[in-house]
Amino acid sequence: MNIIVPIKQVPDLVEELEVDSSGKSLDREWLKFKVNEFDDHALEEALLLKEDTGGTVTAIALDGDDIDKALFAAAAKGADRVVKITGVDGAPTNHQAAKAFANALSSLDYDLVFTGVQSVEDRDGQLGVLLAHYLNLPHISVVTGVSVSGSGVNVQKEYGGGVIAEFEAATPIVLGIQAARETPRYVPVAKVRRAMRSTEMEEMTAGDISVGAGAEIQRMFKPESSGSAEMLSGSAEEIASTLADIIKNKM
Repeated sequence: MNIIVPIKQVPDLVEELEVDSSGKSLDREWLKFKVNEFDDHALEEALLLKEDTGGTVTAIALDGDDIDKALFAAAAKGADRVVKITGVDGAPTNHQAAKAFANALSSLDYDLVFTGVQSVEDRDGQLGVLLAHYLNLPHISVVTGVSVSGSGVNVQKEYGGGVIAEFEAATPIVLGIQAARETPRYVPVAKVRRAMRSTEMEEMTAGDISVGAGAEIQRMFKPESSGSAEMLSGSAEEIASTLADIIKNKM
């Protein structure tokens, strides 16, 4: 199986986050970035599948903050190819990112596409769904396990309450990975540096990423303190009546 794994860098949430002067985005000047946790799981699941059945793994990413290091780290972990997509300015929406990835994938050979199920800075968590749309492929999300079955794959999907369903799917297909079967492997800095010297960084242009949909941020701000909490007591009927009065007075 030839597997493609889109990855992205996201702000490290242990850092202090500040809103920039526009009031619509984070101030990224001093932020530290790391690979999105779910993308790391997607890469790990792809590498495990490669080790089980053969094939190749290609890590691909939009150009951006420290993305070269992230791609070389993927190579150090075992990715066969690393590809950087150029020509996308600023912080693209998931629609624009999905279109850029779809444009790049049109010239690549693959059976599976593993995306992270979401990222910490997503507003919709729909990159995998949108990518499948632009590629005209089926999609399964919240995936916790993948195995090869004949010419297709068996896919485990998690539902609410810990319920797991299993699907038989033909390839090619896009899968949104929730968790890999094993903890994503650690790669030391020395191995990443060796990958930088020995791995070719391929580049592709994003092409036309104009789309007619997507969310637009109007304002970002830190949570504002609004006073203390009020604890309600009494029977369920009394609490419901009190709560209804509070809501009416706030309207």
